[in-house]
Amino acid sequence: MGLALKDTLYHCYGDYLTWPDNVRYELIDGVAYMMAPAPDVAHQDVAGEIYFQVRQALQGKSCRAFIAPIDVRLPKCAESDDQVDTVVQPDVLVVCDPGKIDRRGIRGAPDWIVEVLSPSTAGHDQIKKRRLYERHGVREYWLVHPVDRVLTVYRLQDNEFGKPEIYELKGETAVGILPEIVIRWDELAARLPTDY
Repeated sequence: MGLALKDTLYHCYGDYLTWPDNVRYELIDGVAYMMAPAPDVAHQDVAGEIYFQVRQALQGKSCRAFIAPIDVRLPKCAESDDQVDTVVQPDVLVVCDPGKIDRRGIRGAPDWIVEVLSPSTAGHDQIKKRRLYERHGVREYWLVHPVDRVLTVYRLQDNEFGKPEIYELKGETAVGILPEIVIRWDELAARLPTDY
């Protein structure tokens, strides 16, 4: 099941800011995609636990961790905010350049993004958003599959995501670009439901 489109019109951040708050959208190249309803408990547990561990690891460091919902505006060049046509809300992200953080959220590519997959968004996150993050220079992109208990890691090499690395959600995994961040999986994986 894919995400529903708002319509077939071209939109930018100026339009996005006028939409009601009770329905969330992401914009990718001017196309509005309705976000799935509130995620299930496993999705929230995974995103929350990763954010918690990252936040602790970055205590006293210059990089900052954020958790959805937060608008990440990805301009193509120097267009004004109102003209930006790509706005996403990754589940967890880290930004190391304080100049990218403002009162509206993030403007520019985060250094590291984590998306927790759910059946309704898996294709969107694995294909469309992977290409988008690659194009905008996200240095590392993690896809966490709670159902399969698998982690897929993409790292930017020569402006492209290299071949993905696949890990089980067990033991621990260090963030390649931020080795001070190590995600420990065992306690989290033990909490995940087995009745999907």
